[in-house]
Amino acid sequence: MKTLMCIAVLLPILSGALIPLLKFKKRIYREIYVETAVLLTSAMVLTLLLNRPDGSVRLFRLTGDLGITFRMDGLAGVFSGLVAFLWPLSSLYAFEYIKHEGGDDRFFTFYTMTYGVTLGIAQSANLITLYLFYELLTLVTLPLVMHSGDKRSIRAGMKYLGYSIGGAACAFLGIMVLYAYGDNSLAFTYGGFVSPDTPRHTLVLAAYLLTFFGFGVKAAVFPFHSWLPSAGVAPTPVTALLHAVAVVKAGAFAVMRVTFYCFGTALLYGTWAQYAAMAFAAFTIVFGSAMALREQHLKRRLAYSTVSNLSYILFGVTLMTPAGLTGALSHMLFHGVMKITLFFCAGAIMYKTHREFVPELTGLGRYMPMTFTAFTAASAALVGVPPLPGFLSKWNLATAALAEGGLIPILGVAALLISAILTAAYLFTPVINAFFPPACQGEHGLEQACDPNWYMKLPLIVLLAAMLLFGIGSKGLLELLARISAGAL
Repeated sequence: MKTLMCIAVLLPILSGALIPLLKFKKRIYREIYVETAVLLTSAMVLTLLLNRPDGSVRLFRLTGDLGITFRMDGLAGVFSGLVAFLWPLSSLYAFEYIKHEGGDDRFFTFYTMTYGVTLGIAQSANLITLYLFYELLTLVTLPLVMHSGDKRSIRAGMKYLGYSIGGAACAFLGIMVLYAYGDNSLAFTYGGFVSPDTPRHTLVLAAYLLTFFGFGVKAAVFPFHSWLPSAGVAPTPVTALLHAVAVVKAGAFAVMRVTFYCFGTALLYGTWAQYAAMAFAAFTIVFGSAMALREQHLKRRLAYSTVSNLSYILFGVTLMTPAGLTGALSHMLFHGVMKITLFFCAGAIMYKTHREFVPELTGLGRYMPMTFTAFTAASAALVGVPPLPGFLSKWNLATAALAEGGLIPILGVAALLISAILTAAYLFTPVINAFFPPACQGEHGLEQACDPNWYMKLPLIVLLAAMLLFGIGSKGLLELLARISAGAL
């Protein structure tokens, strides 16, 4: 069973790398090949989740006690489960969407490899493994961001690369301090492997902030957020995964690992480093929502929404309590489902109508009912309308912050409330325009608009069902997340 962890990581990487060599004669053959590889990988992840192996498995040793090692603990299971659920749906959606983009072999090569690299991050048993796959994630997603090959895509790719390399360099400096003060294997241990008796001098606390902002670059924490809206020039299947699953969640996941499994909350709690990280997360929550309200390009609006919602997760982590981590994990899961639905809807609109800006959506609800129904449901969930899942995760975060008390946690709760109001404004505006256009608005140019085919429609239906299930039947899931947050799994 331990070997299955290695296979789950390596299968999509190798399957993707083989695509240019296989020379598929028909598009359908490549689609079957890719979806089979993805579904097999997801099946292996499901098997690991249902029969979680004890201990870790080493792929190979680097030096001394350092090695590339995998382990399926509770936290790894949450991220792996999210990725394994969403990737087959994303691949199916991409089969149709990428037809008008071109470069299919190149696209699915890196798209499929990204699945394996993301699982490598999720199942890392130590910090050096996570860091290696974190760097690989930048390399395999860069061609996806630059897929169109025009000046905007290349500029966005270079910006993404620069931010990612800079963030990784900062994180590496923090890792060096962890290596000096903690376990030389850098193995993840709930509660941290740095002794809480370690003096809380400036070097150790500064090292935490370096790793927080270094890994936080991919989580788009202010002021290192601007690469994310720029990356919206990529094809929608890419931005959906960038903004909902792979890249941004990898950043948030890495911050969880560093905070709870490396430095440890006993060392960090109550320090200026904790309050600084929490303050930046709270500010980013409001900043991202305010920028989304200003933005008229639909995908960029959703990108700024992601900037805000990622810091919901970081805010929960920086509370440095089990309740805060439970809120962060629940929002990581629920946001992944809600946001990928919104991006799939945006992609369907662009694919069928070539309309990209919010004012251009007026009246489309009548012609694309399935798409805008899904968009409306996901918008309501992200705003936090009960009993949809966004309400549950925000409730968990707010109650955890109120239980902590103190100035910055209370300001964080205020940020959550302000963001909810702004989120309603920037998401319900296109919904109202689509379903209730002004009487003077004609229907010129809308006659040919319609919902996409089943390649793109089926993922939306599955995601809608998942949102409803998370909303009304998540008691057991939240109890599981609470056990993981307490270090019981």
